[in-house]
Amino acid sequence: MVQAGGFSDFLLSNEPYIRLAAFTSIFTIMALWEVLAPRRKHVIDRTTRWPSNVGVVVLDTAVVRILFPTTAVGLALFAEAKGFGVLNVWQVPYALAVVVAVIVLDFAIYLQHVLFHAVPALWRVHRMHHADLEFDLTTGARFHPIEIALSMVIKLAVIAALGAPAVAVLIFEVLLNATAMFNHSNVRLPERIDRGLRWFVVTPDMHRVHHSVVVRETNSNFGFNLPWWDRLFGTYRAQPEAGHERMTIGVDEIRDPSEQRLDRMLTQPFRAGDSAYALGNRETAE
Repeated sequence: MVQAGGFSDFLLSNEPYIRLAAFTSIFTIMALWEVLAPRRKHVIDRTTRWPSNVGVVVLDTAVVRILFPTTAVGLALFAEAKGFGVLNVWQVPYALAVVVAVIVLDFAIYLQHVLFHAVPALWRVHRMHHADLEFDLTTGARFHPIEIALSMVIKLAVIAALGAPAVAVLIFEVLLNATAMFNHSNVRLPERIDRGLRWFVVTPDMHRVHHSVVVRETNSNFGFNLPWWDRLFGTYRAQPEAGHERMTIGVDEIRDPSEQRLDRMLTQPFRAGDSAYALGNRETAE
C-alpha cells in the first residue's frame, strides 16, 4: 500500500484534539437542534436520563483505557509499520485503501449489531442501549461497558486483518461518533430531505424505528452510519407502524423509570429474560 504523508501525518499527530473537537461540536449542534426543532415530545426529561447516559460514557472510556493498551489508530499504525493485513500486502493506492477500509469497517459494525440482536447472551448486554425510554443524542452513546469491550475486540481484529490505514481508522471513528449522535437525535427533518439523505447516511427517523418496542421494528435498520447494508440484506424498514410521534420507545420488560439510574442500567444484563427480542427467536421476530 502506497503511503501518504503531509495531511495524513497532521491528522494522526492531532488525533485526540480532532476527536474531541468533533465530539463537542456535533454534540452542541445536535443538542441545540433538539431544543429548537424536536421530533417527539419527551415524557422523561433530560435531568432524569442524561446524568446516567453521560455517566456510562465516562465509565466506558475508563474501561477501554484500562483493558486495551493500544487504540484502534495505534494498531493501524503498527500494522502499517509491520506490513500485515490485506491492504498492506496488496499494492493498493492509498486513497483507495482509505475508502475501502472505511466502508469495510462500517459493514463490520452492521454485522456486529445484527449479531448482538441474534445471540441471546449478547442481546442481554446490548439491551441496555434499547432500554432508554426516550430517544435523543445521548442514547447514541449509551452502551454497556461489556458491549464496548467486546466491540473493541471485534474492531481491533478487523483492523488487523484488513490492514486498515491509520487515517481511515481515524476518519471512521470520527464519522461513527458523529453519525451516532446525529441518527439518535430527537430532531425534525423535512420529509423530502430525510427521504433523500437516507440513501447516503442513516437519519434519525430511519434509526428511530430500530428503537421501537415492537419486535419486528427493533430487528430492523441496524445501520449506524451507512444505510446501504439494511437495504442490501433486507433489514430496512421505512417507518414505524404507529408513526414517529406515537411509537413507543424501549423494551417491554424494562419500563420502570428507576431503570434509568446508572446502577440499574449496569445490572440489566444480569436481570430479566433474554428471549423477547433476540433476532433468532422467530416466534417474536416475525
